[in-house]
Amino acid sequence: VQLQASGGGLVQAGGSLRLSCVASGRTFSSYVMGWFRQAPGKEREFVASISRSGSSTYYADSVKGRFTISRDNAKNTVYLQMNSLKPEDTAVYYCAADGGSAQAMERSLRDNTLDAWGQGTLVTVSS
Repeated sequence: VQLQASGGGLVQAGGSLRLSCVASGRTFSSYVMGWFRQAPGKEREFVASISRSGSSTYYADSVKGRFTISRDNAKNTVYLQMNSLKPEDTAVYYCAADGGSAQAMERSLRDNTLDAWGQGTLVTVSS
């Protein structure tokens, strides 16, 4: 599967952005999907993940209540709605696909075993 992320940009603190990640191929619904981010000088970290059907979602504590992950399997697309953005949310955001479980994507990041990555989209939050 190939992934193409978009939707990043410059936003003021307190603002919102919606990221999109479109997957190629006909097997999108067979993958769990996740969003990750990497701030300058920091390691890549887990943000959110979603199960194949979209019925289960998981979030990093730092974004709970502010970010929402969703997917549209008919459009081969996963979204990340980001509200109440903070300067510390500034990072390059990546989508990823995996054949395992959505709940395990954070661990899979640490183990470097995720199946596919998108190219990243930059989100900058100004104070």
